[in-house]
Amino acid sequence: MNEHKRIMRELVPISEDDFFIVLNHRNAKFDFPLHFHPELELNLVLNSSGKRIIGDSILEYQGSDLVLVGANTPHTWIGTEGEAHVVTIQFHQHFLAPESLNRKLMLSIKELLERSKRGILFSEETIEKLKPRILELSETQDFDSLLKFLSILYDLSIARNTKMLASHSYVDYYRISKSRRIEKVNNFVQENLNQKINLKDVANLINMSETAFSHFFRKSTNTSFTDYVNDLRLGHAARLLTETELTINEICFDSGFNNVSNFNRTFKRKIGFTPTGFRAQQKLITKH
Repeated sequence: MNEHKRIMRELVPISEDDFFIVLNHRNAKFDFPLHFHPELELNLVLNSSGKRIIGDSILEYQGSDLVLVGANTPHTWIGTEGEAHVVTIQFHQHFLAPESLNRKLMLSIKELLERSKRGILFSEETIEKLKPRILELSETQDFDSLLKFLSILYDLSIARNTKMLASHSYVDYYRISKSRRIEKVNNFVQENLNQKINLKDVANLINMSETAFSHFFRKSTNTSFTDYVNDLRLGHAARLLTETELTINEICFDSGFNNVSNFNRTFKRKIGFTPTGFRAQQKLITKH
């Protein structure tokens, strides 16, 4: 993307020799603007209330907060009350080899790391269970700490009552079927997102009638084709609102919406803010 980027890439202090690093900030100032980095990040926020941005999710938090943020997903926390204590664990996205992650005992961790692209919010119960162990990690960096870190990741991977934060379309995490026909449709939609996409043309692409294609697509993806296209367009729009200074009109048409009123209405229904309100919220939060 080359249009007036305004999102910051953070250079994190982890080296190639580290499996992970722990940053322990007492009385944290929350002075990072909205940023991203290729490393994954587990963020534990204690004794604080405020707002957090993860991708296109803007939500309030209170008391304590535990989120796993995936590679290159924009994020920031802005505490407005309390003397915050923040413990951040950052680790390379490929710190475990694919051969290891594909083995039976690691499959839940593999799934956790894949889902982290959207940001995973953990429950108060999980926070209370893991808080002492996360705090303990900041005290030593030895081989035992690596085993403890893997144990924390495993417990996160089986934790209940988690919540995905950013929309799947914002982070290109659409759970698409392994079907070659669906993959062909997906590629076509991605390449023509800012154009008018007719159901008939897409159905013809895989030699189906419109009715047969609609049933096939819903069965394969658990969503309608129209909702799928709208979700991808909204995710693209949210990213442009976050990362660029393009106007709302420019973003509307670049994302494939044919009029601003429909864009505003659809965006608010899905994200909870109008496009203007979404951008204003981000700018307001990151100014603090």
